[in-house]
Amino acid sequence: MRNEGFRALGMRRLAAAIGYAPNSIYNAVGDLDQVVLRVNARTLARLHGVLAGAIGPERSPRDNALALADAYLGFVAADPRVWSLLFEHVAAPDQPFPEWYAAALAQPVGLVDAVLAPLIAQADERRRAVAALWAALHGLASLSTSRKLGVLTPDPPQDLARLLVGRFLG
Repeated sequence: MRNEGFRALGMRRLAAAIGYAPNSIYNAVGDLDQVVLRVNARTLARLHGVLAGAIGPERSPRDNALALADAYLGFVAADPRVWSLLFEHVAAPDQPFPEWYAAALAQPVGLVDAVLAPLIAQADERRRAVAALWAALHGLASLSTSRKLGVLTPDPPQDLARLLVGRFLG
């Protein structure tokens, strides 16, 4: 993943890389979708750690929100191919996300929600704000890592993220 990206991921290559037979992986974890979900859960746990380290109780909620945007973009830039697996992989439409995966996703999302709580009191509005900001930052990160952001603007993605979050929060 780190060297070649999502397209290089396959059960046989994975098995060869870790010294197991593909059937062993199928028996232990499940199909490739399940492997991807497990990798993504680990990525989300790492993201949560980075985001948690970016906020400070002495800072204002707005400053913490800006710090989260900086930390998110820094996380993506440090490991773009592994991060991209969160969004590039599409599971079968009839396959629901397991509860353990939903819990892994809830960790970083919950952290953002907690930082925004003093600024957006209404829970449903805050939930939508978290989703909107997350999607917008994902777009910036995606354009940045694909080197397509430069087509739109010469501004660094961190500056745009701070502008987005700052304007969004007023």
